[in-house]
Amino acid sequence: MRTTVEMKTEHRSALLALAARRGEKGFSSVLAEAIEEYLRGNKEQSQRLKDFLSLEGSLSAEEADNLREVTTALRGSWR
Repeated sequence: MRTTVEMKTEHRSALLALAARRGEKGFSSVLAEAIEEYLRGNKEQSQRLKDFLSLEGSLSAEEADNLREVTTALRGSWR
């Protein structure tokens, strides 16, 4: 399908250069790969969030408080 996409000049130049290194005239296939990768990553991120949220309630209040204290201490020691 044909469509119009607004992009920065430097992005267009980089896509054309990448396509040229691959022996392609245009950058449609490069853009299609980038979109597929983005969508795959977004789907995986959504699944990770769903998995994470499914853990709600799996710790007791005491375990949750302890984890919060340890995490706060660790974050405080980061540079």
